[in-house]
Amino acid sequence: MADQGREQWSSRLGFLLAAVGSAIGLGNIWRFPYVAYDNGGGAFLVPYLVALLTAGIPMLIMMYSIGHRFRGSPPLAFRKLARPAEAIGWWQVLISFVIATYYAVIIAWAVRYVGFSFGAQWGQQPDTFLFNDFLARAGEPGMVSGYVGNVLWPLIAVWVVALGVLALGIRKGIERANKVFIPLLVVLFLILVVRALFLPGAAVGLNALFTPDWSAITDGSVWVAAYGQIFFSLSIGFGIMITYSSYLSRRADLTGTGLVAGFANSSFELLAGIGVFATVGFMAAATGVPLDQVATDGIGLAFVAFPTIISSIPGGATLFGVLFFVSLVLAGLSSLISIVQVVISAVQDKTGMRRLPAVLTVGGATALASILLFPTAEGLYLLDTMDHFINAYGVALAALVALITVAWLLRKLPMLQAHANETSVVRLGVWWQVLLGGVTPVVLGWMMWDSLRAELSSNYEDYPTSFLIGAGWAVAIGAIVLGIVFALMPWRRGAEAATGEDVGTGVTR
Repeated sequence: MADQGREQWSSRLGFLLAAVGSAIGLGNIWRFPYVAYDNGGGAFLVPYLVALLTAGIPMLIMMYSIGHRFRGSPPLAFRKLARPAEAIGWWQVLISFVIATYYAVIIAWAVRYVGFSFGAQWGQQPDTFLFNDFLARAGEPGMVSGYVGNVLWPLIAVWVVALGVLALGIRKGIERANKVFIPLLVVLFLILVVRALFLPGAAVGLNALFTPDWSAITDGSVWVAAYGQIFFSLSIGFGIMITYSSYLSRRADLTGTGLVAGFANSSFELLAGIGVFATVGFMAAATGVPLDQVATDGIGLAFVAFPTIISSIPGGATLFGVLFFVSLVLAGLSSLISIVQVVISAVQDKTGMRRLPAVLTVGGATALASILLFPTAEGLYLLDTMDHFINAYGVALAALVALITVAWLLRKLPMLQAHANETSVVRLGVWWQVLLGGVTPVVLGWMMWDSLRAELSSNYEDYPTSFLIGAGWAVAIGAIVLGIVFALMPWRRGAEAATGEDVGTGVTR
């Protein structure tokens, strides 16, 4: 059962930090607090916890089991389940490719904002500074017309760091980087949260976040939001956990690792919620603006609301800004590295290519696409549209298709349960199969239907239909079509030998 030539994590801790680093990303900091606030506050924690226990962690364990059992990237692992399923693996790889191209850009913005924090260089109107001065945003969506140096150079730097870590490999690169990134991220964010808790008005924000609106519990959309947040934050639908678990030792505790990773991710989200809403409460109290007008998510929170808040903080404003934006950089980098690793691992498995050439060609191509498209006047429109469509009709849909294939069509859940139980202290029971075979597909299916219904009723952000087709639908559908095309391409002879198993059979040599 030797893994001929396949790298391995040096320890369970190394894998855990990498898995947690992948799960903890920009969405934990800027998405969870707003979603919780907008869906019942403290009451939202009930469906959120239910979603974590009934869908998030069970699916995390399923992905771990697939990667660990079949010792391969998503295409190879799914191929070993059943040859036609290889297309699902390539679909996930292409989703990762798309996400990586624009995810790096947001990290580049955060890098620049670390510098802007010195002296609050965004001035009195952070929104004007962001969109006009920094991003030089075009007046309307369209194709690339010119490059923005403010974004281009930090983006190149982000890719140099990410590809440098990836070139060093699993142990020397990804594992060592996360042993620095994740503890540092937690320490920095804890300092930021403690500082935020002592701001005037912090209690107002915390009360808004945690005061439960129990009537929300009976609202189906709140439950859909809870499950959506769990799938979004745990990196379930785009092959990362299959890839990372393929580098685990044969005797790894899969169930225990899934529990630790899932709860660590959710704990950081809760910490982020406390820090963000304590800070937003300060801004509301200081300006007299209602909190619901201050509370926002995404780019608006990170690059408009927070700079406004930082400028108002009495004493230590620069330090607060540096802590916040360095935290964004660290959270983003750990996730970006894991996303690109999915693409690199898949190409290595398919072609037999060594790591350094794979990083330079595959990682380089991803970086090139990122650099050509996004540090431009139209880059923000492209980013916003691609992110919306690839998440709604890529990540969640790929997770649903993978789950239906494994649980319903191939009926492989009993085999995966037995595999996880071989080495895990916490044993899976029939409940695990019931959740994955019944509850989770129904919830994901409802999410897809609800999202598609809203999509077809009106244009996303009122963008032109032609732009949405080219930058949104074409990207989401293209990932599916190319996934099928790549699955039809032949495997290079001997490419599967490094995994120690025969492609298409799952039989260990």
